Amino acid sequence: MLSLRVALRYLFSKKTHNAVNILSLVSVVGVAIATMAMVIVLSVFNGFSDLAAGKLSQMVPDLLIVPESGKIIEDADSVAAIAGSVQGVILTAPVLREQAMAVTRDGQMPVTLLGMTVGAVEATNMSGIMLDGSSLVGYIDEPDLPVYGRPACVLSVGVAVETGLRSGMDESLQVYVPRRRGRINTANPMSAFRGDTLVVAGVYRVEQAEYDTDMIVVPLEVARRLLDYTDGEGTAVQVFLTDGDSAPSVARQLSNHLGPGYRVLDRIAQQQQAFNMIAVEKWVTLLMLAFILVITSFNIISAIYILKVEKQGNMAVLRAMGATEGMIQNIFAWQGRLITLAGGAIGILLGTTLTLAQQWGGFIKLQAGDMSMLSVEAYPVRLEPTDLLVVAAIVIIVALVCARIATLTRK
Repeated sequence: MLSLRVALRYLFSKKTHNAVNILSLVSVVGVAIATMAMVIVLSVFNGFSDLAAGKLSQMVPDLLIVPESGKIIEDADSVAAIAGSVQGVILTAPVLREQAMAVTRDGQMPVTLLGMTVGAVEATNMSGIMLDGSSLVGYIDEPDLPVYGRPACVLSVGVAVETGLRSGMDESLQVYVPRRRGRINTANPMSAFRGDTLVVAGVYRVEQAEYDTDMIVVPLEVARRLLDYTDGEGTAVQVFLTDGDSAPSVARQLSNHLGPGYRVLDRIAQQQQAFNMIAVEKWVTLLMLAFILVITSFNIISAIYILKVEKQGNMAVLRAMGATEGMIQNIFAWQGRLITLAGGAIGILLGTTLTLAQQWGGFIKLQAGDMSMLSVEAYPVRLEPTDLLVVAAIVIIVALVCARIATLTRK
């Protein structure tokens, strides 16, 4: 194509006005930096999303069965037995989740009570996220201890910080919930609540606000007794698999076995709101960087306009040789496309190189006063080919817009 060949010649040839060279170089560098930033930022969001998902897997089962409507599964034990018969399932366990009030010697705070079985606690590998103590969620079974027979709980880091409690047989808290059944004595307000004393076995942190802020993990039997639920009731059923990669196929089998009254959620679906928020932040940040790329493209338009002024004599010669006005305008349109695409290609290449270097080498480290409190030492990143395609599409759109504007300025 003649217009493209002329545009390439103009792009690399020496200009009479040095401002054209400077503006062209600034345009390429600006587009490259903006494009590189988009690639890196998207990769950082991918990395933090993977980090959150990895940490979350230590508190969240492979699959979770919840009722299609309402809050309680009245026959949770039966549902767990049915789910346990599906091939690929190694453990099922009812779970009970409800709001409560924790009272300590230093004050009180609203908490989320999570009743789990001992088997479920072991299956989630909670021991891997413990900051202090152990992941014991059961009853103290050592007769020599003064708290023998008392239920033990595990606190989230948020509850531990708020209440000042740590693990230890002398550390305990009272948990109260409103009574669901029976008459209330107005002369004795405390009769409207059911309560129990729990021994603090340990403190965990999973780097997820929902589980770190106000969660207390207690034995399922204790949660049922406190909340006045029967032995067969629960708010959900946890399902653990032999192979986490088989979750989609097992979920389909469970849905067929259980019928329309239940929903089967994978790990992402269980935390859909949190991951949706990460996705929204990711794409909003991309739009902001894309806007910076658009602002940078103004330099390209300026460079093309100055180039038109400089090449008036050449354009007159081309017209005399029979070139149409459309062909001449197409030369400068290609000039705008080439500058934008060159900067975009350089930016994608640099962004990909830096991201892969960080992904494999971890050269950029996170900083903190106490490095032992960090879950990872290096900034987590993950290069996603889809992100590269999105960035490339944005660059192409900007190039087309610049080319169109270039054809509107006649000289």
